[in-house]
Amino acid sequence: MTTVTNKTRRPLRVPLPGGKTLHLGPGKAGQISSKDADDPRLKKLVEEAAIEIVDEAARPTVADGDGGRKPAPGGGPTRGSGSHRSGDR
Repeated sequence: MTTVTNKTRRPLRVPLPGGKTLHLGPGKAGQISSKDADDPRLKKLVEEAAIEIVDEAARPTVADGDGGRKPAPGGGPTRGSGSHRSGDR
């Protein structure tokens, strides 16, 4: 998959092959097929610096043995409002 990111401060309609359109809000990203990234209309938006296209296969990945997950700071995830009941009920 390929990620398309809107680099402008306005919503964009990104034309895709096959008559489809990807709607991206300011600073938002979406995914498209790798073959769709070769479309001349997308290349024109890249040249205008309106969008950025990043191929996921080209991104370096770091394997750290635990699936890339790091422990949450502070001892783990928290849930609820912070109150905890204990004892018999």
